[in-house]
Amino acid sequence: MTRGNETKITDELYAYMLAHNPPLDAVQRELVETTRTGFPDRAGMQSSEEQGPLLAFLVRLVGARHVVEIGTFTGFSALAMAQALPPDGTLIACDVSEEWTAVGRAAWEEAGVADRIDLRIAPALDTLRAMPDEPHIDLAYLDADKGNYLPYWEELVPRMRTGGLVVTDNVLYHGGVTDPYATGSTAAIKEFNDHVLNDARMDSVMLTVADGLTLSRRR
Repeated sequence: MTRGNETKITDELYAYMLAHNPPLDAVQRELVETTRTGFPDRAGMQSSEEQGPLLAFLVRLVGARHVVEIGTFTGFSALAMAQALPPDGTLIACDVSEEWTAVGRAAWEEAGVADRIDLRIAPALDTLRAMPDEPHIDLAYLDADKGNYLPYWEELVPRMRTGGLVVTDNVLYHGGVTDPYATGSTAAIKEFNDHVLNDARMDSVMLTVADGLTLSRRR
């Protein structure tokens, strides 16, 4: 296959990229390190460092006031997005773990944005289905259990306002999406990616950011 300009991302180049992005502030940096040391077996669930500034950029780009996050973990991505919201903006953070989100709560308080984050500890599908049916969400970040990506998508898309953005993480799933015999979560991601590609309600582009990121705009 013929490809255009391509750059292999080495550790040195990755560090260079981070150095030329908006730096993490003190609270964000502490939260990243706390997650790495406090949850070493789960730290890979945290959004990559470069995704924090990117999500904040996207919140500002679409002028978001109403954000929904599916999968909060220890709260790094929620923190970055909440800091980019206007003072009257709200982020509904959906997760099922009191333990993980307690780390995020402390960071949100320290950063002064706890009043912008509405944490809901419950199955995210229940939270989504309890929301108003009409389009009202400006931006949604999907980064939760992969087997439910399609149901989450189908609850989110009708609630996105025209021009609203759905940002989906892990769409390359560690490279497993090229495996024709994929099972489990990898197979679920493959099915999700095909569904998004063919969803006439959305304009979507898949990017090789971190573990793969798809940006989808409501038509």
